[in-house]
Amino acid sequence: MNLVALTDIHDDIAGIPNMAADLEAADVVLLAGDLTNFGHKPGAERVIQAVTRFARRVLAVPGNCDYPDIASYLDDLHVSLHGHCEIIDGVALVGVGGSLPAPGTTPLEFSEAELARILAEATPGPGSQLPLVLVAHQPPFRTLSDQIHTGEHVGSTAIRSFIEERRPLICFTGHIHEAAGIDMLDQTRLVNPGPFGKGGYAYAELDNEVNRLEIRRWRG
Repeated sequence: MNLVALTDIHDDIAGIPNMAADLEAADVVLLAGDLTNFGHKPGAERVIQAVTRFARRVLAVPGNCDYPDIASYLDDLHVSLHGHCEIIDGVALVGVGGSLPAPGTTPLEFSEAELARILAEATPGPGSQLPLVLVAHQPPFRTLSDQIHTGEHVGSTAIRSFIEERRPLICFTGHIHEAAGIDMLDQTRLVNPGPFGKGGYAYAELDNEVNRLEIRRWRG
């Protein structure tokens, strides 16, 4: 399976045609939250339409900067991974959107308990042997993916616990713009490609293991 992941698009879709070849080749394109910049359904529609111009299949979670009607729109379109599991080519993809409470107030926030509940409801039973991929807008706690410019870690303990327990092959994440990079948490690879407008997106090839994971650039 080939996966492409974009995060923190924030309405900036100008670069999408520049990565058309990877979008067309991907089995699934994952949108890891903040499709808009404090936007509503029309903004999310523009993003989804721009991506589906090239992509065969798209799955998405809303971010904390997306209003709740975007979560409903993704559900109605049957592309939402927020609180859902999609099994594609023998791989279980699960997702959780929004974030922990942020400085100020953003439209889609959850407590640690709520994040844990959403993941528990989305995930195949503990006996499932399917390879797992996690899409989480909020990164797990105490990793490279959740470290802000002060050095403080601001990720989720609930998402970290989920990764430690369920051991997904990859966690695609975002939210923390300055924390772009690839990290490991136990056996799980974490990738935050950074805000899409700055030129980064994630590319992965996997079967029962990760054969390739990298951050690619649609511009230098």
